[in-house]
Amino acid sequence: MRLLRRYILRSLTGPFLFSLGACTGLLLVNQLARRLGDLVGKDLPWQVIAEVLGLSIPFIIALTLPMAVLVAILYGYSQLGQDSEITAMRATGVSVLQMLRPALIAGVLLTGVNFLFVDQILPRTNARLGNLQSDIGQKKPAFQMREQAVNALYPYFIRAARVFPGSGRMRDVEIFDFSLSDTRRVIYADSGLMSFDTKGTDLILLLYQGRVHEYKRESASQIQITRFTLNNIRVKNVQNLFERDTINFHRGDREMTTCEMMDRVTTSRRQAARAAATRVDLARQDLRTMMHLTQPALTGRPTDTTAIHHCGAWRDFETVIGRWLLPSAAQAQQAAKRPVPPRPLLPSPGPPRLPVPDTTARAPGAGQQPATVLSGFIDVTTTIQEEQSGYLTADKFLVEIHKKYAISMACFSFVLIGVALALRFPRGGMGLVIGGGSAIFAIFYVGLVGGEALADRGFVSPAIAMWGPNVIVMATGIIGLIRVNREFGSTRGGDLADLFYTLTRPFRFRRRAT
Repeated sequence: MRLLRRYILRSLTGPFLFSLGACTGLLLVNQLARRLGDLVGKDLPWQVIAEVLGLSIPFIIALTLPMAVLVAILYGYSQLGQDSEITAMRATGVSVLQMLRPALIAGVLLTGVNFLFVDQILPRTNARLGNLQSDIGQKKPAFQMREQAVNALYPYFIRAARVFPGSGRMRDVEIFDFSLSDTRRVIYADSGLMSFDTKGTDLILLLYQGRVHEYKRESASQIQITRFTLNNIRVKNVQNLFERDTINFHRGDREMTTCEMMDRVTTSRRQAARAAATRVDLARQDLRTMMHLTQPALTGRPTDTTAIHHCGAWRDFETVIGRWLLPSAAQAQQAAKRPVPPRPLLPSPGPPRLPVPDTTARAPGAGQQPATVLSGFIDVTTTIQEEQSGYLTADKFLVEIHKKYAISMACFSFVLIGVALALRFPRGGMGLVIGGGSAIFAIFYVGLVGGEALADRGFVSPAIAMWGPNVIVMATGIIGLIRVNREFGSTRGGDLADLFYTLTRPFRFRRRAT
């Protein structure tokens, strides 16, 4: 049996590595085609472009790793079926469970590896990629003057009949100036010279032998013409220098680990519970006020300052991974720890205390009716919105937590359904691998994306939304394996025609008995 397990694993290793590399390469080429124009157009160094593409690989691998497992299972076991090796195994008494065991063990190992990857490595690389894209977005593209075309340099638009590359000289220049709201200028020059300032950010235009046509809205019937021998125009921030920010990293839900998001879930739920308690206090005090029961004014509920720490010792491992992948951010945090004079303890970050009006019922004066002061509409709606926002934020982070586990568990679920399909249709060939694999992964991915959208809006529980596609795939795989184990035979077709007949059989009309 040990020899059989090794043989099955060797049959699956090659297709797994090939499909992982092929799928990752295709998606990486797609990312390159989408971003290369913007990256190259901004005159960035090739090291920055390579870093953007390199940081995009972890996000792609998080999608292609489960896909590669499914493709490897379908191809490996269907190839064993085409070579009649599955039939030989069954003839010697090898059960479906024994043939499935090597793939299950590999699936469990890949599930653990994938979870460590998407929980520890992927959030840090996403943070670095998002920070790098933000820095690139702040850099303006390199300016290149085109002949006989209007070149936009807001608030100027420049056209030159002839541009001499390398020298910056121009002939027959026209500049349309929109820098003033109530004035329009058109500048004509016989020739000009372009150059950048010493910092390389502002464009200097030296114009020779020309005139300026100026039109003002307040005097629509007049055009002022000014002739010049030399005119100097400065266009600011034409070509910004690329600057890297290696300290401030934005950390959203997809840039956090599971433990960090669990802390945010607890904080958001505390916020929602505090707002709900304040809303109840407002209603209770309004009732007492309407009953003319004097009571002291309410005060805002203090924020819970209890420390929130999940995962325990696992935090040390996260710290090591964080320093390895985000070294600059870690250095900045260490440098910020300087001795400071003692100061009062501040509450943990959170929303400010909700303002509660003084709704105390006051004693009526002589000959006056008791004054009834109830809570304002703004105070009530603020507490309701604060409560809803807290629960929605908690659900948003819970979605990402469950998604990490669900994507990792997909490696195990795809093993079950892949083996069931490959054993049921052993002669499906590449049609089964490509068609079946694409259909299963599309159903799983669409269910995951749709469930995430519903859970973020609070329509579905995060656990149900994220685990629903996994449960469907896993249940289908288990049912398929049970049927294959009962109905397995070497005389069955098991090709694409058999697959098509199996899929369309429930929709076929049965002939009535005559």
